Amino acid sequence: MRVIALFLALAQAPAPPAPEAPPEGPVVALEIRQGANNLGTIKIVLRPDKAPLSVANFLEYLRAGHYQGTIFHRVMPDFMIQGGGFTPEMVEKPTRPPIRNEARNRLRNSRGAVAVARTEDPDSGTSQFFINARNNHNLDFGIAGMGYAVFGKVIEGMEVVDAISTTPTTRRGEHADTPTMPVVIERAYEVDASSPGAAALAP
Repeated sequence: MRVIALFLALAQAPAPPAPEAPPEGPVVALEIRQGANNLGTIKIVLRPDKAPLSVANFLEYLRAGHYQGTIFHRVMPDFMIQGGGFTPEMVEKPTRPPIRNEARNRLRNSRGAVAVARTEDPDSGTSQFFINARNNHNLDFGIAGMGYAVFGKVIEGMEVVDAISTTPTTRRGEHADTPTMPVVIERAYEVDASSPGAAALAP
């Protein structure tokens, strides 16, 4: 009887939920170095379906070569890494006009999520972005006011993000939490997500 009861219980148990399909969208790669060390590559899938303005803005900077040679100038352990705006000499690169905040899209600042960096003005985002090293849901819309707009997610290379987030830091002028040895985006390019080798489409 116990065997029959167990069989009936298993037969009536709900099927486990199907795994969530990975989001579809453009994929970009950031090749990172620190001094003579190649830290690896971070691959990010972008979400134009949820953040069209933020994705278009990011891709325009990327295609113009803006991110090549920029650094992660602000890194905080178990929080996030921020980059896309400064050279290794801490010279801020010129940018286009800011874009509207899209944090209402409800994409969450979870571990691996990529979001638009901004000032206290919600609509001040330009070229800078940050990658969440943990779940930072306090940065979401409605929790942190207007929130920080997520527009992509790391699909490969979170170990690189973690390594960057724990690199030793110092203060350089008005900038705190700056790596003592610059962490440089050596190459930033789109990749062909359908290709097994994710071949580069742009230098």
